[in-house]
Amino acid sequence: MIACLRPVFVICLAGLLAACASQPSSTLGELPRTPQASIEQLLQQAAESPAEQAASLRLSAADMVYKENDFARTGSILDQVSLDSLKPAQQIYASTLRAELDMQRNKPKAALRALNHPSLERLGELPVEQQVRSQLVRAKALQATGQSLAAARERAFIAPLLSGASALNNQETIWELVSYLAKDDLQASGDADLDGWLALARAAKTAGTLEQQQAAVDAWVAANPQHPAALQLPQALIELKKLSSQPLTEIALLLPQDGQLASVARALRDGFMAAHYQAQQAGQNPPNIQFFDSSRIGSMDAFYAQAQAAGVQLVIGPLEKNLVSQLSSREQLPITTLALNYSETNQEGPAQLFQFGLAAEDEAREVARRAWADGMRRAVALVPNGEWGDRVLAAFRQSWQAQGGTLIAAEHVDQPVELARQIADLFQLRESEARSKRLQNTLGSSIAAAPSRRRDVDFIFLAATPQQAQQIKPTLAFQYAGDVPVYATSHLFTGIFNQAQYVDLNGIMFCETPWLLNVNDPLRQQASAQWPQAAGSLGRLYAMGADAFQLAPRLSQLKALPEMRLQGLSGNLGLGPAQRIERQLPWAEFRDGQVQALPDISL
Repeated sequence: MIACLRPVFVICLAGLLAACASQPSSTLGELPRTPQASIEQLLQQAAESPAEQAASLRLSAADMVYKENDFARTGSILDQVSLDSLKPAQQIYASTLRAELDMQRNKPKAALRALNHPSLERLGELPVEQQVRSQLVRAKALQATGQSLAAARERAFIAPLLSGASALNNQETIWELVSYLAKDDLQASGDADLDGWLALARAAKTAGTLEQQQAAVDAWVAANPQHPAALQLPQALIELKKLSSQPLTEIALLLPQDGQLASVARALRDGFMAAHYQAQQAGQNPPNIQFFDSSRIGSMDAFYAQAQAAGVQLVIGPLEKNLVSQLSSREQLPITTLALNYSETNQEGPAQLFQFGLAAEDEAREVARRAWADGMRRAVALVPNGEWGDRVLAAFRQSWQAQGGTLIAAEHVDQPVELARQIADLFQLRESEARSKRLQNTLGSSIAAAPSRRRDVDFIFLAATPQQAQQIKPTLAFQYAGDVPVYATSHLFTGIFNQAQYVDLNGIMFCETPWLLNVNDPLRQQASAQWPQAAGSLGRLYAMGADAFQLAPRLSQLKALPEMRLQGLSGNLGLGPAQRIERQLPWAEFRDGQVQALPDISL
């Protein structure tokens, strides 16, 4: 029976394909259509059909396989289709499917190359469904490569073609993209819809209280009543409106006044109060601050009882890790608390506990993010000996490998006398020297051959003190690895702009707090005038204190909308797992002993 039916199926399928191919309205050609047939039937018929019909059948089959999430087989079928032999409509279809496949394989740059085919210039001539499909994958690829503004432009362009849940999801993604942009990137582009989104993001980033932020958003809505975002506000701004109606009036600052952490606590407190005074000078009405000494409290229960009696709505602190760990182990807290340190574990704590600190792990993840966006794929690492170096290396390895990167090798730096050997081991220089000796023995005469390093290393991840870094960079050059890019954490920068001190660090790229990189920031200038140490490495603590003040009224907003970011002075802040505040940092490079800011790849 099957043998008898097969010719009938073939005739019907051939007739349908003929109908597709026999009515071209132009040189554009037509998109592949999916007949009522199985994948195997399509591929079997493709093997028996002329080239043009075979390509159409294979594209239809590849699309069906892709929708079944069999990405390996999708690629195998696509590889059988010669793009150059297709008409433009089919080239667009194939390029789009290839780009979708690349995105599934975490290869956004390859996806953009696929969408750069000349046939995409005629995308506007195709049906709306294909236009949306092609431009949507382009938007996703742009976003994945850090091109947030371009991705937002792409999504704003296709927005009128969408409806229902797709339209709403597209709007939320546009908002996510533009809200992550720095203020300097929110300039008019010449596209009315996109410019509306950019203006809304500028309004939402208004400095000051939540009430002032909300007033700026309301003014934008009144000025742009027909804009898609005015007709349906992004969820983040709906949440902002709720929060602005619930003002924060009483904060407890819980820090130690005595003990080993007293100097750290002073810097945090002074940064916090500097931001508080700046808000007052700007005409705002910031919360009242009540001070509590954590080095003298009997217990956290006693403290919370005292704070509740004083009308405290939010606690900033404690700083001591053991106290933070105590709070993290509880089921709930009587008052929402922003601890200024992290507990020993990464486990979920009570819903009322948030944790914020200058974690070196954040910087290790930042290096992984930046290096990957720069096209790096294979790394070696140099970190200090000890528990701190182990934590930093573990954070880098986890983040780097999660993106698809390879960590080839790592060395723990301790004794300077061992540094040359460790770097030689990283780059396999000893193997190179051994090869030279074997060749010399074979030839029976001396040869002039400099050792050569391994060539499969894209960059070095470096976590080191200024003194260690000043030894490491020259040693890299001495060991024939001076041309390997180095991405470092902030720990090699003292905060002092001393040209002679940094000559040996030329070429090293490092992440750092906005506080230390932007010497013209008004709050930094004001704080440094009163506390000169705020301009040096302690400035990171002042920045953290100032950011704790900015975070205070926005914790509920970050919890409800974890994709939101706050542009702080210790970094670009967001809420991560276990309600830990995570930082993304700007980048700089040492050039001729000077610190030069690097353009951001988008946060």
